[in-house]
Amino acid sequence: MSTVLEAAGLVFQPYVLAVIFCSAAFGMFVGAIPGLTATMATALLVPVTFFMEPVPAIATIVTATAMAIFAGDIPGTLLRMPGTPASAAYVQDAYAMTRQGRSEEALGASLVFSSLGGIFGTIVLITCSPVLAEIALKFSSFEYFWLVVLGLSCAVFISPGAPSRGLISLFIGLFAATIGLENPAGVPRYTFGSVELMAGVQFIPAMIGLFAVSEVIRGFIHRTSAEAPPAPSGKGIFRQQAANLRKYPLQALRGSALGTAIGALPGAGADIAAWISYAVSKKFSKTPKKFGTGHVEGLVEAGASNNGAMSGAWIPALVFGIPGDSITAIVIGVLYIKGLNPGPMIFITQPQMIYAVFMVFLLANIMMLPLGWLAIKSARQVLSIPTRILMPIILMFCIVGSFAINNSVFGIMLMLVFGVIGFLMEENDIPIAPAILGLVLGPMLEQNFVTSMIKADGSFLAFFERPIAGGLGLFTIAIWMLPLLLIFLRRGKRPVPADMPES
Repeated sequence: MSTVLEAAGLVFQPYVLAVIFCSAAFGMFVGAIPGLTATMATALLVPVTFFMEPVPAIATIVTATAMAIFAGDIPGTLLRMPGTPASAAYVQDAYAMTRQGRSEEALGASLVFSSLGGIFGTIVLITCSPVLAEIALKFSSFEYFWLVVLGLSCAVFISPGAPSRGLISLFIGLFAATIGLENPAGVPRYTFGSVELMAGVQFIPAMIGLFAVSEVIRGFIHRTSAEAPPAPSGKGIFRQQAANLRKYPLQALRGSALGTAIGALPGAGADIAAWISYAVSKKFSKTPKKFGTGHVEGLVEAGASNNGAMSGAWIPALVFGIPGDSITAIVIGVLYIKGLNPGPMIFITQPQMIYAVFMVFLLANIMMLPLGWLAIKSARQVLSIPTRILMPIILMFCIVGSFAINNSVFGIMLMLVFGVIGFLMEENDIPIAPAILGLVLGPMLEQNFVTSMIKADGSFLAFFERPIAGGLGLFTIAIWMLPLLLIFLRRGKRPVPADMPES
C-alpha cells in the first residue's frame, strides 16, 4: 500500500497533471491531421522529455499516444481521411454514418470504446504483465507468419460486396508492398530505375492518396453530389453510447481483449489489432451485410481494440525490454535515458515507478472522454465549410502530411499516384481497405516467411511443428476452407426440380 501511495504522490502533482493535459491536447491535434501518426507524435515529444523527471516524461508519451490513436478517427469519420493507420480499418463505416447524419454517434463510439479498451488493456497490464509477456516471447517467425496470413485473410471478411473484389484489392496492396529492396537478396524489384522506389512504397503517402486524395478527386468530378453531410452537434454522444454498450457488450469486451493480446506481441501493434478485430466483428455479427454501410458494431469492437493494443504493447516493453510496437521502441530509449532499465528487476527495484506508469495509463484514458468530447464539438466547424473551399484545404493537408514523412517531394508524387488508383478502384466497386491491409502486412509476411524457410531448411512442415504455430496455421486454413464447405453444403441441400426424372 505504501508503494501505491508513493506512486500516487509522484503522479498527482500540479506539474505532472499540467504535463498530462498539454500532452493530451498535443496528441489530439497531431492524430487529427492525416499523415501525422501517433508514432510521429511520440517522436516529436522525445526531445521535450529530456528536461523532465521520469514520471512526467513517461506521462507525456503515454497520454499523447492514447489521444492520437483516438483523434485519428475524427478526420476519418468526417472527411474519410484516416488520421492514423488503425483508423483506416473502419473508416468506411464511420464515413457512411457521417453521410447519414450520424457523425456524432460514430465519433462518440470511437471515443467511448477507445477509452474503455484502453482501461481494459491497462487492467490487464497491471494484473497479467509477466504471464502475457512470457507467451509473447514464445512467438517466433513461424507464429508471426501465420498471424500475418490470418490478418490478410481478414480482407475477405472486411470487404463489402463480393469477396473476389476484396481479393483484387488485397493483391494490389501486396504488389505495392513488393516494390523496393525489402527482400533477403537486396535486389531492386519493380523500381523501374527509380532511386526513391528502392526504399519501397511509403505507407502513409499511399494511405493518404487512397483515402483522401481519391475523395478530393471524386468531389471535383461529381460536384453535384458532393454535398456537405450534417455536422455533429456534440449533444447526446454519451447517451447514444450507453445504448451501444447495452447492445454490444460482447463486442466491446472481445475487441478490448483481442487488442490487448495482439498488442502484447512484439511488432504487432494497434494497426493489426484494429483490422483483425473489425474482421472478427463482421464474421461473428448477426448482420454482416450492414458492415461498410454505416454500421456502428464494427466501430465498437475495433475502437476498443486499437487502444487496448496500445496498453498491451507495454507488457513486453516493461517486463522484458522488448518493444511491442514502434511507439514502445521509442519509449524504451526514454526509459534508459531516465535510468529506468526495463526488465523483470524494475518491478522489484523501482515498483513505485511502475505503479506510477499504471496510474498515468488510467488517467490518460479517463481524460480522453472530456477532451475527446471537446474535440468532437470543435469538429462541427469543419463540416460547416463549403465543399469548394474544404476540398483544397484537405488537399493542402494531404500534401503536408505526405511531405512530412521523409521531407521528400517523392512522398507527394506517391500520394497523387495512389489517389488516382484509389479513385479508379472505387469507381469500379473495388474496396480500398484490403489494399491498405496488403501494404501494411506485405513486408512482414515476406520477412517472416523467408526467415522461417531459412530456419527450416526449406521444409514447409516446420510451419506446423511448433504448438502455437500449428494451431494458428490450422485455424487459418479452416477459415479459408469454410466458404468452400458452405458452398458444398448449400449444393447438397438444393431441392431437385419436380419435372426432373429420378435416377
